[in-house]
Amino acid sequence: MWKVIIGVIITFVALASFYGGMYLLTPYSGFARALVWMDADIKDYEKFPARTMNNAPPIFNFETIDATTRSEYLRLLDRIASQPSSQSTISATSFNELLASSQTTAFLIIKDDQLIYENYFNGYKRDSINTSFSVAKSFVSALVGIAIDEGLIDNIDDPITKYIPELQDKDSQYSAITIKDLLSMASGLRYVEEETPFSDDTKTYYDSNLRAVALSAVIEEEPGKTFHYNNYNYLLLGIILERATGMPVAKYMEEKLWKPLGMEAPASWSLDSEASGFEKMESGINARAIDFAKFGRLYLTNGSNWNGEQIVSENWVKTSTSANSTSDPSIEYQYGWWIYPSQEGDDNNHRFSARGNLGQFIYIVPEERLVIVRHGYDFGDVNWINLFESIAAATA
Repeated sequence: MWKVIIGVIITFVALASFYGGMYLLTPYSGFARALVWMDADIKDYEKFPARTMNNAPPIFNFETIDATTRSEYLRLLDRIASQPSSQSTISATSFNELLASSQTTAFLIIKDDQLIYENYFNGYKRDSINTSFSVAKSFVSALVGIAIDEGLIDNIDDPITKYIPELQDKDSQYSAITIKDLLSMASGLRYVEEETPFSDDTKTYYDSNLRAVALSAVIEEEPGKTFHYNNYNYLLLGIILERATGMPVAKYMEEKLWKPLGMEAPASWSLDSEASGFEKMESGINARAIDFAKFGRLYLTNGSNWNGEQIVSENWVKTSTSANSTSDPSIEYQYGWWIYPSQEGDDNNHRFSARGNLGQFIYIVPEERLVIVRHGYDFGDVNWINLFESIAAATA
């Protein structure tokens, strides 16, 4: 009996010591992070170091609506939530109940620059920080477009070895991969998605030296042919942006997006580690929900800010959010944006979104001048695209 008890104690102490050792290694080891932190979480911005992105006055605010109009919109939204449909398995009698029950933390609807709905749930409020996950990829796309507008990057058809020549030394086949291939998730780089500490998903999220991880990517097939969602692509874009602009990616974003757009508050971009100091690129932009909406509004207005100043070229906005079914690897994904073609087949009447893990969206309906932002702890058993479409139709 005593031998069993002693054995249990020894096992417990060994496991506790191992866990404690892994915990102490989390600033330096992706493997330790995966074991201790486990699945990605909306509070991950509290775990990673980060680089601040300051905002600048004047702060632009969406127009507010009067109480009567707000109540009318809420009644409309309540009808959407209470009607049986394929958009949710949740039984709700009100729109607020639907959102609260679906693990939503923030939900905003902006139409014609008017904030017609804004609410926060499950412990969140207006000044709460929301971390981005893959919504960050749409920001990266905008930064690449701005760098091209400024002549810092010559062309999306440039081979990536023009900016990362060490890849050419590693394997001459890298010279066939273009910036466009990275943006459109068609690089041909191998990417294994598994829920293990050694998978590409885990490495590209948790490793403490993401530059080295990006440069370790292996070519699997000819680029430009096959769509394969792949975090290596956007890590490599981060290296290209660093070298082309001569500054950290977060500082470039502060200068070219956060300040010019008059964001409501400073934000941050999570880093792989203090030692490496490289933005996570595929995720990790930490900001208020209202400022994600302001980024959505930039694309709604074809790249111009509140004063009509062109922040990113109209051509880049249109190209990066419209797929060509005859030439592009995917008609559902272009340069960092998910695309929803018009059912009528009208290329000028389509929706697109920034989209991330756990049900994060910046959903844009250009023809209705509509931006919808949703953040949450998870997807919450809601078909969000169907719900967004119902909102777009109801508010048309």
